[in-house]
Amino acid sequence: MSEIFDLFAHLGESISNLAKLVTTRFSNNVGESFTAMTTQQWIRLIVVVGGYMLLRPYVIKMGAKHQVKQLEKQHAEEEKKAQLSPNDLRGKIDIPEDSDGDDEAQASAADWGKKARKRQRNMIKQMLEVEEKRLQELQEDEEDKDIEKYFVE
Repeated sequence: MSEIFDLFAHLGESISNLAKLVTTRFSNNVGESFTAMTTQQWIRLIVVVGGYMLLRPYVIKMGAKHQVKQLEKQHAEEEKKAQLSPNDLRGKIDIPEDSDGDDEAQASAADWGKKARKRQRNMIKQMLEVEEKRLQELQEDEEDKDIEKYFVE
């Protein structure tokens, strides 16, 4: 048990020694690099830092403008894709051809989707018939209203 405590104590000492070593080397290296710089290196450092400070706001503004243009272009493309006019939708509902026979035999493993396709075709036909009846009734009601106004006066 005491061996484990000794190992942890040694680990703690090693970590603290490593931290001290890193901080002393960092401070020594940074201090030495500034004290050992020549005049030319100081001028170069000042020009680089000053140029960065002067150009940074302009570069950020230019990047923001470019990003805004890209986002607007992307939104315009998405709206163009998402926007459908009524003319695009006219005539798009097609009833699939009856390529299968009308016999209702049991489906084998190879043709398990035939019944589902037939049900779907029949459902589409019924929906179209209901819509046509509704439109025809609306048209007849409009004609009746037009004629009715002549009788009422």
